[in-house]
Amino acid sequence: MAEETHRSEKMTRTSVTIPSSLKKKMDNADVNWSAVVREAISRRLEYGNERNISEAVLLNERLRRKAPEGWDSAKVIRFWRSKRP
Repeated sequence: MAEETHRSEKMTRTSVTIPSSLKKKMDNADVNWSAVVREAISRRLEYGNERNISEAVLLNERLRRKAPEGWDSAKVIRFWRSKRP
């Protein structure tokens, strides 16, 4: 499905530097290397976003703590609201 999205977009050319031995192997394969690279880049970007979200969730869980016994949030809110000008 990602490939279908790319077909409708304006494409930009970029270069990738690889060892000549790898290029020879690529030349012998019947593969659309541009599509492979686009997909790899898309996956890596998605992985980065998912990783950031995962790290945020883990950090939130680590920082979260239970309220002390008998703590009344409504009382604290009323206190601070009474301090407003």
